[in-house]
Amino acid sequence: MKLRLLLEYFHPWPNAAGFFVARARGLYDAAGLDVAIGVHDPARGDTLAHLLRQEADLGVFPTNRLLVRRQAGEKLAAVATINHVAMETIQTFAGSGITRPRDLAGRRVAFNPTPRGRAMVRHLVAADGGDPDQVIIVDSGVREWSVNDLAAGAADATYGGYWAWDALFATLPPDQRITWRVQDIGAPAYPSYLLGGHEDRLRAHGPAIRAFLDATAAGFADAAADPDHALHVLEQMTPYFPRPILAESLRLVAPTWTDGGAWGRHRPDLLRPYAAWMAEHHLLRDAASWPAAVWDDEAASILAGAPA
Repeated sequence: MKLRLLLEYFHPWPNAAGFFVARARGLYDAAGLDVAIGVHDPARGDTLAHLLRQEADLGVFPTNRLLVRRQAGEKLAAVATINHVAMETIQTFAGSGITRPRDLAGRRVAFNPTPRGRAMVRHLVAADGGDPDQVIIVDSGVREWSVNDLAAGAADATYGGYWAWDALFATLPPDQRITWRVQDIGAPAYPSYLLGGHEDRLRAHGPAIRAFLDATAAGFADAAADPDHALHVLEQMTPYFPRPILAESLRLVAPTWTDGGAWGRHRPDLLRPYAAWMAEHHLLRDAASWPAAVWDDEAASILAGAPA
C-alpha cells in the first residue's frame, strides 16, 4: 500500500532519520508499504492543514497545534510521539548583558509572535521574576535568527531555535554563545512533536498504519544504534547541509525519540500539564480535552481492527 508522510519543517533534518532509515533498510517494503516522504507546502498551510484535507496519510506536527485543532472539532489525532522533550531555546551572546531569563525585560527578543510563542516568552521571563510586559518583540517570522544575527545588532536575544538544530549553525566562537534550553529555565515539560493524521484515514487504513508504526519504531532504533549509517542516509536526503552539523544534530536529537527505551508511546505525565499550561495561557479552552487528540492504547485496537 502507498502511504504519504509529511515532515514537520520546511526541509528534512536529522529528527526524521528514523523514517529515512526504515525506508533505506527495506523495513517499509517488508511490511508491504510504499512510503513517500516529503514536506508540506507552506503556502497551503502547515502539515496539519494538509492532513485535515487528507492530502497525506501521516504527518509530524507540534503537539500544541494538534491540541488546538482537535478542540476546534477537527478530526485529527496523534498515534505516536516523536520527541519527548522541548526543543526550543533562548539564545543570546556574550556581552549582551543578558545573564538570565528575567534580563529579557526591556530587551529586543526576536521570534515568530504566535499566541504560543508570546505566551512562552512571557512565561519564561515571569518565572524568573522579570516583567514580561517590558519585553520588546522583534517579529522574525518563520526564520530562526542565529547568535550571529544578534551580535550584528538585529536583536538582543532569540526564542524558538532548536538546541539540536538551529543553534548548531552559529559561527561565533562557542564561548561567545549563550544557549538556554527552555526546559531548563522554567518552561513546562512537553513533547515537541507527534505523528498522526486524519482520523478517518487512520481508521480506513488501520492495519497499514499499524505496520508503518512498527517499521518506523525499528527505523528509529536503527538510526540511534547506527548513527554512521543514519548519517549516510541523511546525506542523500539533505546534501546541502554540512556533514558535521548533521552528525552533531543526530547525536543530540536521537535520545529524544524514546522514553524508557520505548518509541512512540504518548506520555500523559507530559501532555496533561502541558494542556493545563496552554489553558492557563488561553491557548486552549479546556485543559481536559487533550486525551481525544492522542491515541495510545486505544490506537492498538483501532488500527488493528480497521479494514485494510
